[in-house]
Amino acid sequence: MNWRNLPPLTALRAFSAFAEEGGVLAAGEQLNVSHAAISQQIRALEGFMGVSLVDRSARQMVLTTEGERLAKSLRTGFGEISHCVRELMQVDANRAVQITATPRFAASWLMPRLNDFQTRHPDINLMINPAPQLTDPSPGGIDVALRFGTGIWPGLDVEMLVPTSMVVVASPSLVGSCDIQTAADLLQFRWLQELGTDETHDWMQSHGVIDDQVERISQMPGNLILDGVLNGQGLTITALSLVRDYVDAGQLQVLFQDEGDTGYHIVTRREAHRSSVKTFLTWLRRQAALEPAKR
Repeated sequence: MNWRNLPPLTALRAFSAFAEEGGVLAAGEQLNVSHAAISQQIRALEGFMGVSLVDRSARQMVLTTEGERLAKSLRTGFGEISHCVRELMQVDANRAVQITATPRFAASWLMPRLNDFQTRHPDINLMINPAPQLTDPSPGGIDVALRFGTGIWPGLDVEMLVPTSMVVVASPSLVGSCDIQTAADLLQFRWLQELGTDETHDWMQSHGVIDDQVERISQMPGNLILDGVLNGQGLTITALSLVRDYVDAGQLQVLFQDEGDTGYHIVTRREAHRSSVKTFLTWLRRQAALEPAKR
């Protein structure tokens, strides 16, 4: 198809609306433009094609034979386009809301709250992908990513959900009476690390510990780490908001705490969202608003 030989789409739409509605005033209302704009687009279309599409000799404009022929083709073409668009939009509207989050955040924060969402919105299906890897939202794919960090992800809409600092925690039964003053003092313990991440080495390096000194690391899915730490199998680095209840109850001990403008964020594409996605985002914000104002 030679696209350059086709008239502008705006002119074709204006003419098709005129043919369907039977007048420039009604066509203008349908397209939310003035009747003068409709007349101008029709004249431009006639000029482009070199054919008279409208007979203006009478008081009311009517289609010429050529105009009738074009109107019929446009009615068929635009009708098929409209039908296809409606079908595709309906398919997307019925698609489950796809969410990605780390296994630890999904298990500790999201899952305990999901029953509330499903009770309020039983007609909306969710698909949760617990994975440590960062996956950007994309058309037809992930709708909402829940990420920890400082919120700097260019090209995406980012909104703070749960502000929280990072902490190193352990069971009091593990550390006992050990005098822990520096990050190097933690080398005597085993670390429990989320599978697919390098958070232990990253944290130790940021606190002046040489990477190859960290040897005792057990990797596992994030949703298993908390049980291991509570049972004294090792220590871990995590968001304070995910373990605060255990810290307050004395079941976990904070060994180090890194303050900063960090937290879990809502990450989405910069475009209009489906109704179901909007509903889920609104619910997330309300859940976060119920959180205590603690980092």
